Amino acid sequence: MPVIASSKSYRVGRSKTGLGLFATMPIKKGTRIIRYFGPILDCRIPAQDDIENKYLFELNGRWTIDGSVRKNIARYINHSCRPNAESDVRPRERKVFIRAIKNIEPGEEINYDYGTDYFKAYLKPIGCKCPSCENKRKKQRAEARAERAKVKARAERKAQRAGAKTTAVKKKKLNGKHFSGKVGRTRA
Repeated sequence: MPVIASSKSYRVGRSKTGLGLFATMPIKKGTRIIRYFGPILDCRIPAQDDIENKYLFELNGRWTIDGSVRKNIARYINHSCRPNAESDVRPRERKVFIRAIKNIEPGEEINYDYGTDYFKAYLKPIGCKCPSCENKRKKQRAEARAERAKVKARAERKAQRAGAKTTAVKKKKLNGKHFSGKVGRTRA
């Protein structure tokens, strides 16, 4: 059985994506950090199945936890594509624990992967804001800027070569004399 973190091993704080949950002391790999809790909803009851908020945690096809209650501090844990925690879902007990999958240092944000369904519904339209995705987008933007600069430099070199060729074409020799391209009679 994994070790349970002390009650003050985390705090709610401001992160790049809004509010987040941060470690206040070192959390070892495999430690249960916090329990995700709230009213249990049954999808077979139409009134409960129609509830829509972003704090719903699906246990299985029938049961869902509505984590929007104020006391559920685990709802502040943000998504990351490279998480340091994961959800430990126990559908028979109708419980969800968030467990560390890496050693977490004090001040580090606690995050886990929300899964593909949540990602497609809520995160993909606005873009993932996790650090790994931000770095990936930053790298892609830098590569695009470098490619645009390369294309621009290539176009400028081509224009310079074309300009040099046109001046060379204008001065042709005709019977040993320079010909500027004008043909016609000279007036006396």
